[in-house]
Amino acid sequence: MATERTFSILKPDATKRNLTGAVNAVIEEAGLRIVGQRRIQMSRAQAEKFYEVHKERPFFGELVEFMTSGPVVVQVLEGDNAVAKYREVMGATNPAQAAEGTIRKKFAQSVGENTVHGSDSAENAQIEIAQFFQDSDIAG
Repeated sequence: MATERTFSILKPDATKRNLTGAVNAVIEEAGLRIVGQRRIQMSRAQAEKFYEVHKERPFFGELVEFMTSGPVVVQVLEGDNAVAKYREVMGATNPAQAAEGTIRKKFAQSVGENTVHGSDSAENAQIEIAQFFQDSDIAG
């Protein structure tokens, strides 16, 4: 198995409900290490850049509004096959369809307020990490 890194965001619905520690516990129980973590207020420009792949989708404006509505926690996670592992740990986007024990099944309130974001590929993880972290911010 290959050790790799992935990117995670604990969204405003999670920070508003003070779930950072509870979500981190699920991440760590799954065997992933949190090697970088920072609580930030995402700017409109950051949110628009981060979600630009969805720019033409009808939910883009609402997504940007939501992601800038409160603080988020950006993270770098590391572990064996971290991208796939974290996607499994997050669960389905729709919490009603998420497997028992997943972050979204435990904590998400809706499809829109689904607690977390995770990279969908190793390539995108590198791009997403670089938007919020410098190498010196990440524990080795």
